[in-house]
Amino acid sequence: MQLGFVGLAWGLFIQAFPVFAQGAGQPPDTMAARVEACTPCHGKQGEGTSDVYFPRLAGKPAGYLYNQLLAFKNGRRKYPPMNYLLEYLGDPYLQEMADYFAEQHPPLPTPAASDVSQQVLQQGQSLVTRGDPARQIPACGSCHGPGLTGMEPGIPGLLGLRPNYISAQLGAWRYGTRTAKPPDCMQQVAARLTEADVTAVAAYLASRQTPIAIAPAPKGAYVLPFACGSQPD
Repeated sequence: MQLGFVGLAWGLFIQAFPVFAQGAGQPPDTMAARVEACTPCHGKQGEGTSDVYFPRLAGKPAGYLYNQLLAFKNGRRKYPPMNYLLEYLGDPYLQEMADYFAEQHPPLPTPAASDVSQQVLQQGQSLVTRGDPARQIPACGSCHGPGLTGMEPGIPGLLGLRPNYISAQLGAWRYGTRTAKPPDCMQQVAARLTEADVTAVAAYLASRQTPIAIAPAPKGAYVLPFACGSQPD
């Protein structure tokens, strides 16, 4: 992450000293230049990289991205490189970063062939599309949308993510190492999932083909099954 720290230092410098930062031979003072610290892990346009544990940022709702940046800055989400990179950035600047990545729309990657059985994929499809009412597990699509593209302002799309990343995040929700504003709906759902459920859901989501429309649905396009702190009324 050394390159990221150098990029952040430059970003902080051009915020504090914009006149000097725009001198001859210096990078342009644009948001694309300022978020260079993000690109080694998340891609030039937030499209993701070959590292399976770093997610795609492009096209996700700005409200969701802003909430995550705040969570890393405030330590609610714990990953030292991100916590360090964001610690001294102001909240309005974090909103600008979120807006920038929300406006990027590179194509989704082609899904990789899954190494799980067809039975596991079917289990994942069932949980994603129908949930499990007997265990009070709602369908993923009931919150993340029928096309799993999310909804403004705070619900992310689930497409273009690797199974390892999805599994890691569901595990973090299950064990309380990732949290959100109360009521923490994802923690409530993830706590009811088994390890086998997590594997199945992650494999199915990662195998989904790209829909025609990948933009998040407008706010209020559908009704959530329960209250969620990260998606205000």
